[in-house]
Amino acid sequence: MLHDIGNHDGVGSFMVMEFMEGETLSARIEKGALPLDQALKFATQIADALDRAHRAGVTHRDVKPQNIMLTRDGVKVLDFGLAKSSSKPGPTEETLTKVLTTEGTMMGTPQYMAPEQFEGKEADARSDIWAFGAVLYEMVTGQKAFQGKSYSSLLGAILSADPPPMSVKPFTPAWLERLVRRCLQKDPDDRYQSMRDVVIELQAPPQESAAVRPSKAALWPWMAAAGALALALAALAFVHLRETTPERPLVRLDVDLGADVSLLSLTNILTRAGSSVAISSDGTRLVYVSGTSYKLFTRRLDQSKATELPGAGGYAPFFSADSQWIGFETSGFKLNKISVEGGAVVPVADPGGPFYGGSWSEDGNIYVGVTGKGLVRIREGGGAPETIAPLGDGEADLLFPQILPGGKAVLFSAYTVRSPDASSIEVMTLADHHRKTISRGGTSPRYLATSNGAGYLVYINKATLFAIPFDPDKLETRGTALPILDDVASNSGLGTAQLSISRTGTLVYRRSGEDAGLLTVAWLDGAGKTQPLLAKPGVYGYPSVSPDGQRLALAVTEGGNQDIWVYDPQRDTMTRLTFDGRSGFPIWSPDGRYIVFQTSGAGTSVTRSDGAGKPQPLTQTKNPQYPYFFTPDGKTLGFNERHSGISSDLWTVPIESDGAGLRAGKPQLFRQTSADERNPSFSPDGRWLAYTSNESGTFQIYVREFPDKGGKWQISNSSGAYPMWSRTGKELFFETLDNHIMAAAYTVKGDSFVAEKPRPWSGQTLGGDVNLVKNVDLAPDGKRIVALMPATEAKGAQEAQNHVVFLLNFFDELRRKVPVGK
Repeated sequence: MLHDIGNHDGVGSFMVMEFMEGETLSARIEKGALPLDQALKFATQIADALDRAHRAGVTHRDVKPQNIMLTRDGVKVLDFGLAKSSSKPGPTEETLTKVLTTEGTMMGTPQYMAPEQFEGKEADARSDIWAFGAVLYEMVTGQKAFQGKSYSSLLGAILSADPPPMSVKPFTPAWLERLVRRCLQKDPDDRYQSMRDVVIELQAPPQESAAVRPSKAALWPWMAAAGALALALAALAFVHLRETTPERPLVRLDVDLGADVSLLSLTNILTRAGSSVAISSDGTRLVYVSGTSYKLFTRRLDQSKATELPGAGGYAPFFSADSQWIGFETSGFKLNKISVEGGAVVPVADPGGPFYGGSWSEDGNIYVGVTGKGLVRIREGGGAPETIAPLGDGEADLLFPQILPGGKAVLFSAYTVRSPDASSIEVMTLADHHRKTISRGGTSPRYLATSNGAGYLVYINKATLFAIPFDPDKLETRGTALPILDDVASNSGLGTAQLSISRTGTLVYRRSGEDAGLLTVAWLDGAGKTQPLLAKPGVYGYPSVSPDGQRLALAVTEGGNQDIWVYDPQRDTMTRLTFDGRSGFPIWSPDGRYIVFQTSGAGTSVTRSDGAGKPQPLTQTKNPQYPYFFTPDGKTLGFNERHSGISSDLWTVPIESDGAGLRAGKPQLFRQTSADERNPSFSPDGRWLAYTSNESGTFQIYVREFPDKGGKWQISNSSGAYPMWSRTGKELFFETLDNHIMAAAYTVKGDSFVAEKPRPWSGQTLGGDVNLVKNVDLAPDGKRIVALMPATEAKGAQEAQNHVVFLLNFFDELRRKVPVGK
């Protein structure tokens, strides 16, 4: 598998590939033909790997001994082609002659290319069957099936000649000779039509004498003995195969979904709700979210093209138990469903807030984890949501549920702070709502019932997928959790795993590097140029620039604790201001002396920005409050207060300063609607208030007069969050939901606010979850923005937005790596 391509100091190019212990089949054949039982064992594993790839819609197109590794864990087929085949012209005399001495090109290696490939026709599964036949011939005989010293002689052999009989290798079974010759038929229609047929014949060969008769009568006694020996060898090979085939080798396919596919950014808010790619329960279909408009596409794995589900804009898709429906979340936090064949989008319910992960049980119930509420159960036909597990004392969220087989218990992740480090995996019985913790420090749990009756709990901790045997009847784990994969993408805020597993044993996931989800802090200008501010990758949030532009306040998460720090770039020092582990949303008072922030409980607190003294309560309420902006004179603070789920109302509160600190007066409600409204930001003259609202179904930026006189103006035209006023010009900045900065010039005419069409301010894509964590702030001079940036950008994270990895035979891999009872 190719991990990276690069150039070192302009001297030479390099490729980084997966390291495997073992040898290639080519190297093994150089030592001589393989023993018959060993050749049959390897051939069965190769055929099975290709069969599973074909059923997943992948044609290899370059099957050859150099692309087959013999390892301790079995045979591994390497260098799979792209999932979407493309037509390629036939090779020329020049290219083929060159390849005869240097094998391996993008077209394939001539000795293993099917006749139709020389005619420029598109390769399909039957082309792989031809190549497999040539490889099997070579394993048994030690010779290539087709040879030639030039293009003409090689091409002539492939197009019109048959390979020499395999009987040049004594005791070759006749059924094997027939199998290979059928694979090597010139017309694709005369070959096996699927690799599954080849697998079946290899696993259950006919009981017959395998010797090919010499022409001389004097050899009859030797022939009889040879026939008996060959029959014994075939029987031995058959028994050996029957004993070893239950555990099939892991097949890993790195699949490009196509240049027109752009999976959601791994740092985008919407990936936090669930995986952006999912595989159906029966393992036959894929669904994924693509593009900044969050369109849903589905693709049968036996077909080469995906189909858009019209009208199904949303995210976090998941399949019903029978694989016939897809559930998904919309930007308005509604649960919808649509048939896998398309058709009308069917509204299901409003869970009461954004939900994270969906599990669709066989009895027609859908389970989701709703932020601020707990676990919610919804009937697939609609109806009122039922909270089956409310938040307990000290709990922030219960997310990523999975109903266990039989529908008697549910797995989920429990959080005390919105961080994977502060999470645990719990299970709850639905009859009595009894809960117990079964693992700490994990997120996105999945229960897998493997084919031999063993069950496993798998979960994510950062980028590593762990597995541990799990008894679904006793609801207990056994043994020790062991790492299975170390490159699974997950969201740094909640540990949302970008993976999905079918009940047939196929896992699909998105890859991630070590710094996945981590962020850096940088200055960004309108030309798209960045200047590092905090280059060390970390889990940062809520950047806030001081009024003089010299310091930066932000929230830093370490070990599950989130606290407020102040960074001084001139001295390159960080000063910690809070120590409760649950603080966020820092904003500066206009004089720069104080920082107001969200506290671990309800309400807000204030502290000295220089670190002197201890934080003091500022406003107190039973609901969470999120401070956002002061009026220029510092006498009014704007904040939003959560009233249900994650929905908020806009509030203001008068502020007084007595030299020893800040004191708050009585809060006043500015706006109260059924929509989610947040981020109140005052204009430089204090006359206008910009804010974010999803009243239209999508978050947009609006402006109202302050105090409110009823007028309202929409500023954004696609989506918007975090309004920021320029102090030096008539411009209003904001961020789109796909992490880009926009700017809208404006004028004021009497009591009307007139905004021009928003324009892109910078082409850079910001990092962080737009709706979960504030990731941007405007400098006082209005010329630069401080922004959170993806730490993985330099490692090709953007290139990975149309790639997924398929792992076939994943259940067999679990049984090998995590034996039950160990």
